[in-house]
Amino acid sequence: MGYFDEDYVPKSKKERRWLVPVLSGIIIGMIIVLAALPGILKSDILPESWTGGTEITDSGKDGSGLKSTDFVSVDVSTQITDVVDEVSKAVVGVINIQRQGNFWEQQEDDQAGTGSGVIYKKENGYAYVITNHHVIEGADTVEVVLSDDTRVQAKILGSDLFSDLAVLRMKAKQVKNTIKMGTSGSVKVGEPAIAIGNPLGMKFSGSVTTGVISGKQRTIPQDFNQDGRADWQAEVIQTDAAINPGNSGGALINIEGQLIGINSMKINETSVEGIGFAIPIDTAKPIIEELETKGEITRPYMGVEIYSLDDIPQTEWDKTLNLPENVKGGVYVWTVEPLSPADQAGMKRLDVITKIDGKKVMNMIDLRKILYEEKQVGDSLNVTFYRDGKKKETTIKLGVQE
Repeated sequence: MGYFDEDYVPKSKKERRWLVPVLSGIIIGMIIVLAALPGILKSDILPESWTGGTEITDSGKDGSGLKSTDFVSVDVSTQITDVVDEVSKAVVGVINIQRQGNFWEQQEDDQAGTGSGVIYKKENGYAYVITNHHVIEGADTVEVVLSDDTRVQAKILGSDLFSDLAVLRMKAKQVKNTIKMGTSGSVKVGEPAIAIGNPLGMKFSGSVTTGVISGKQRTIPQDFNQDGRADWQAEVIQTDAAINPGNSGGALINIEGQLIGINSMKINETSVEGIGFAIPIDTAKPIIEELETKGEITRPYMGVEIYSLDDIPQTEWDKTLNLPENVKGGVYVWTVEPLSPADQAGMKRLDVITKIDGKKVMNMIDLRKILYEEKQVGDSLNVTFYRDGKKKETTIKLGVQE
């Protein structure tokens, strides 16, 4: 005896006849698929990453009778690994060596710091390296560490504080690769970026980090003399590719392996992650060329010591400088060098400059930007300024900054 559903009604033989051909068709289809499976595995229909998921026995066959040779070989090489393999050989370590002791004592060489650099040219038996000014600042000698750990002594051809760039030269006998120059002008926010350098010294030499371009034409204040006031605004590329101490001077490259920036700095705060900066290569190129050929950057010179109005209390604007209410910013002259271009133009202590060639000057960074990026030695400036509350103008012919 058994239990049955009260609603169940047996089908007639006639109604069950359709099942026979359907079941037969299913069985035949399964046989065809199984017979064709080895050929399918060899074809390009399945993605390369498909592994089949079957167990290979000691005899070289899996549970379905397939040979191990029927499985697809997966190539894990990618565009990034190929690019890194090529570019890494042009990225070097830079060791800052400074002598310790005075004239009366035996001097010893001491490794004061390490950074990174990029070999950008080989010419006439020499190789040329870009790095940061702050990497080699104060160095008595510099050593370059190649990708194979070979150490070569290098000469500092030139270095510049404002751009934070320096150029080194060394013998090219053991140098095999130079980097491909790209352009930073065409980079797009969101495109891939790869940083290569030596974070935390040579222990982690040739480290690679990846990310994207997070921002273009960022401006970062620079305080060179550590007095709490910005001396310059550096224009940089922002990336979330990790840039750590020791990465300075290393390469920021695009997906084609072209140099688009020189890694320079990061925001070092516990609450901040993934904000690093690089000097755009388009900005760096003319400076590199001038450092290589002249050893220094020739900048125009006015001959004044200036400070931003924002650096002094608002009450002094009225009491000491006698400025009218419509003046909202500017720079005041603290000293004028004798016989300088500014002195010859008649400028005096406590004059307040508000415009140059009709452009507003709100602080000393604005003034330096005009001088260093728009003007050349020998150019003339039309200066609008206030003296004892009275608006005046004068023309200054720029000299050479020593």
